[in-house]
Amino acid sequence: GSHNPSHSLSLSHTHTTPTGAKANPAIQMKAILSSDTMDIPEGVKIKVKAKMIEVEGPRGKLTRNFKHLNLDFQLITDEATGKKKLKVDAWFSSRKTTAAIRTALSHVSNLINGVTKGYRYKMRFVYAHFPINASIAGGGKSIEIRNFLGEKKVRKVEMLEGVSVVRSEKVKDELVLDGNDIELVSRSAALINQKCHVKKKDIRKFLDGIYVSEKGTIADEE
Repeated sequence: GSHNPSHSLSLSHTHTTPTGAKANPAIQMKAILSSDTMDIPEGVKIKVKAKMIEVEGPRGKLTRNFKHLNLDFQLITDEATGKKKLKVDAWFSSRKTTAAIRTALSHVSNLINGVTKGYRYKMRFVYAHFPINASIAGGGKSIEIRNFLGEKKVRKVEMLEGVSVVRSEKVKDELVLDGNDIELVSRSAALINQKCHVKKKDIRKFLDGIYVSEKGTIADEE
């Protein structure tokens, strides 16, 4: 009986070595560089300073720092079309790296959308019994929420930089948040949502609160 386990071990061992040995050098050959490019649309200017990307468009300017990602950015000109492109290189290739490149490009594309179309989130008041009242202060820079669950407390939420909030003109109980930076718009919406949060364990199906009902761009509606 004691002979058997070592036998199976040596079998699996001989099985893995050849394929392992073959596969490795190939991976290392491929691992020198992975890169990707994206087109820069008309009317958008991009500046690259090391890992800082600045994007400028009709709606303004946004910058983002990619120093936490081990990537290189450069502006190149497409020889065929003469159009500018952003090239992202990673000098070590793995699944994680290709994901990092994709993440970086999707962030840049959000910046481009932000300075060309702008981002718009809509939020709806949901209440079973006590109507939520909201007044906009500071010219859209902050919002004061009253009567949440009938409470006397005034909940004040400041919008993050470059984000404005208004009451919807067309729709009852709706807020509209606009801004160029999708992350700041999204986080501003989260701040409003968290301010009207039912703390106690509530078993009702619909909880009172202010919830994001729609995400889009300002350009979509104009």
